[in-house]
Amino acid sequence: MLAYLRILAPQTLRHFEVVAIDDGSIDGTPDLLRAWARRHRWLGVERQPAAGIVAALNRGLAAARAPLVARMDADDRAHPDRLAAQTRLLRLRPEVGVVGSLVRSFPAHRVTEGMRRYEAWLNALRDHGAMWRDLFVESPLPHPSVMFRADLVRRLGGYRDCPWPEDYDLWMRLFAAGVRIAKVPRVLLLWREGGTRLSRVDPRYSPAAFRACKVHYLREMHLRGRDTIAVWGAGKEGKSLVRHLKRQGLRVTRFIDIDPNKIGRRVLGAPVVAPDDLTRDDYLVIAVGAQGARPLIRAWLTEHGWREPDDYRTLA
Repeated sequence: MLAYLRILAPQTLRHFEVVAIDDGSIDGTPDLLRAWARRHRWLGVERQPAAGIVAALNRGLAAARAPLVARMDADDRAHPDRLAAQTRLLRLRPEVGVVGSLVRSFPAHRVTEGMRRYEAWLNALRDHGAMWRDLFVESPLPHPSVMFRADLVRRLGGYRDCPWPEDYDLWMRLFAAGVRIAKVPRVLLLWREGGTRLSRVDPRYSPAAFRACKVHYLREMHLRGRDTIAVWGAGKEGKSLVRHLKRQGLRVTRFIDIDPNKIGRRVLGAPVVAPDDLTRDDYLVIAVGAQGARPLIRAWLTEHGWREPDDYRTLA
């Protein structure tokens, strides 16, 4: 078993190796890693000129010598049973290619209310079906929490340098390829929150970049051969989505909304209609930002015979 980690707490799993990727650090990291490697045979060090996270991830994946690879950032904390629990699940369930876990953000004083909601949403997605259903809402797997079968990820091309998050891109490709994904239903990762995280400062992790990724894979997975689409939500979320859809060559035939002040008007050139006027002529995308609205819309669509994701997808 090889774990591709930067820093790892003592683990109940005894047989593993740590591959530390030094991506061009300019402080005392190289000396510290060399000193640790002299004391610990299980630690291997890979050093490269500063090339960014995608190059570092692929360097670690190439260096991995065992069939299972765990991913972690240097500033997070792993539960002592993390590697053992995830390895156990993958051995017992050979159909699963990737396994995550529940997470808890820390330190508490830095965790915003929005992050707490995101954490609760993440931790509620505990099986493949739930993650597949909400794949286009947000990334259903915190990257530092995953363990995967190395050959599987290599066959899919490893990590790609995209104008959007490299981990979300990988999850999209895994789901599109039919890979089964699971979670250990325990908090096995303490996820450090702070203003210097890449997800806070790198434009590849901006809301616009996430939206571009979602639209790209929406087209790849569900809209091949189509040039029109319907959008539920004529507000800010819906209009933002439509702008991205137009860049992909898709035309919106109608918006669906429940606001009587919007029904009967035109938004970005498309008419706004009530749910009762919804037809099955086009694939439907839900883009509503109001908290609690998505479950209500899904319930209405289910009652009227719509199936997700065959007939519609929910985006955020």
